[in-house]
Amino acid sequence: MKINPGKHLEAIQFPSDLRKTDEAELHLVCEDLRQYIVDTVSVYGGHFGASLGVVELTVALHYVFDTPKDQVVFDVGHQAYGHKILTGRRDVFHTNRVFGGISGFPKRKESEYDAFGVGHSSTSISAALGMAVAAGLNGEKDKQVVAVIGDGAMTGGMAFEAMNHAGDSAANMIIVLNDNCMSIDPNVGALKDYLTDITTSHTYNKVKDEIWNVLGKLSRFGVNAQEIASKIEGGLKASLLKHSNLFESLNLRYFGPVDGHDVHHLVKVLNDLRQIPGPKILHCVTTKGKGYPLAEKDQTLWHAPGKFDKITGVIHKKTFDKPQAPKYQDVFGHTLVELAEMNPNIVGVTPAMPSGCSMNIMMKAMPDRAFDVGIAEQHAVTFSAGMATQGKTVFCNIYSTFMQRAYDQVIHDVCLQNLPLIFCLDRAGFAGADGPTHHGAYDIAYMRCIPNMVVAAPMNEQELRNMMYTAQLENKGAFTIRYPRGEGVMPEWRTPFERIQIGKGRKVREGKDLAIISIGHIGNIALEAAEILEKEGISAAVYDARFAKPLDENMLREIFQQFDRIITVEDGCVMGGFGSAVLEFAAENDLHAKVRRLGIPDEVIEHGEQSELYRECGFDAAGIVKTALEMAEIVRL
Repeated sequence: MKINPGKHLEAIQFPSDLRKTDEAELHLVCEDLRQYIVDTVSVYGGHFGASLGVVELTVALHYVFDTPKDQVVFDVGHQAYGHKILTGRRDVFHTNRVFGGISGFPKRKESEYDAFGVGHSSTSISAALGMAVAAGLNGEKDKQVVAVIGDGAMTGGMAFEAMNHAGDSAANMIIVLNDNCMSIDPNVGALKDYLTDITTSHTYNKVKDEIWNVLGKLSRFGVNAQEIASKIEGGLKASLLKHSNLFESLNLRYFGPVDGHDVHHLVKVLNDLRQIPGPKILHCVTTKGKGYPLAEKDQTLWHAPGKFDKITGVIHKKTFDKPQAPKYQDVFGHTLVELAEMNPNIVGVTPAMPSGCSMNIMMKAMPDRAFDVGIAEQHAVTFSAGMATQGKTVFCNIYSTFMQRAYDQVIHDVCLQNLPLIFCLDRAGFAGADGPTHHGAYDIAYMRCIPNMVVAAPMNEQELRNMMYTAQLENKGAFTIRYPRGEGVMPEWRTPFERIQIGKGRKVREGKDLAIISIGHIGNIALEAAEILEKEGISAAVYDARFAKPLDENMLREIFQQFDRIITVEDGCVMGGFGSAVLEFAAENDLHAKVRRLGIPDEVIEHGEQSELYRECGFDAAGIVKTALEMAEIVRL
């Protein structure tokens, strides 16, 4: 389906085309760009609200700055759809987040306009500062570097570390704070309240335009006049607000707040700022979902709604004739509340993903026992560790890919102290259309090498419930439970709790020719492969390991004694993963068999549906069958 770009957008393939547009018509370009995003995402799906909120800002940035020579870094990337459309990718934008298509995030190898690859939040200021410092060292005095960061991402510790460094440098850079009071869910914390104070201070907003005009006039009279004006500006701001400006206390020139949806004013402001040397911050107030009323009203729902009818706003959902299995995240959310009702010491923690991981279920039922700490994974882990020292049983839910950011805290603040803390890693394995920045490929490998750590993965919803139940009963040391994005396999999943023996696997299918040992949800695909192999005349036993650490040593000994052909399957990296653990055990115990490891290979795997990526990596049912048939041929020869 061809999407009409509108007459003012149609002539713009690259920013150089945009810069030929009459400035008086930029608002018309914005209207076309916003409509193009609505038209395309409604048909093909993807992130929605964030990009609608920065349409005017994106147009103004590419109009004022000489991109790609000047470099713009979009934090996270949910907000970069307009940027992609304006930078040579409009005609392929419909392939966004589709297997083989363009990425949903800025990506350096995709376009020279994507100055830095992003996906995890709060990195833009650090990257932009590095670019600006390097430009200075390279003698590129006129080069402009801009970081566009949301107020949600500003809660991440890296952003403050970078601003602290930037304020102590002479780097020529602009930090654009896109302030909409949202990340995926509403923002939390003192920074949100501080920004609200600034944007709602009537006295400040009445005077700040006069300050801006005075600065603009004085700037014509040289550096000294600018320095004097800066002192006047800073003094007025400090006196008009309740306390000194946070950003200026870090030695960053602060400008704003300005209307982030007035493209003409943004162009004027950005043109002024590019003439002022040193690190600066421009505070833009925007509305997530701007221009699509439903997205403005319910910003969490419309962050990434999937396909929808743009006229009625009805989100297209699949309908089924029979009950469907729930999402693993929802099983986690409801089970956590059940357990918390049984155990008053249970608390929940998430870093800014309450709806994404379903912690919002507990936050609604028990608001005083569930905590959203903002985009701050390191803090989430150590905060949880602190509660654990006081006898609390903490379920700390973090996406697998984001847990990578808190690895030192897991080791130093939890495991070295042998604190009881339950890590629930959502989105383990392939994250689907979000791609390599969000794949949870490495958690088995990076968790199983830490002392005082249990690593488990459920094959189905019942197993997830029982692992959560067991973990809070054990309450000894760290306990990691990993599970994938998406649906499980049990429509009837509210089963009674059963305690699982730590490190105990199970046989889920009898067989005599070869063994398939899986861990986690991927075991369901292993069972499917075994059924296919049966029709090929090969009898495959299937084992659900449950635990990558500790391993079920008795079960493994029996497998190696009974079978000379073994396949391990995991939806994690094969380097150092579950299969490696099996081989290590075999080597240490002088056990011998032909072993093939299936999982995520040692390379970057791009975006696509989970089933497409399983097939790409050779561990879908057909891939497991192919491996088994190859092993059978080896024996026959």
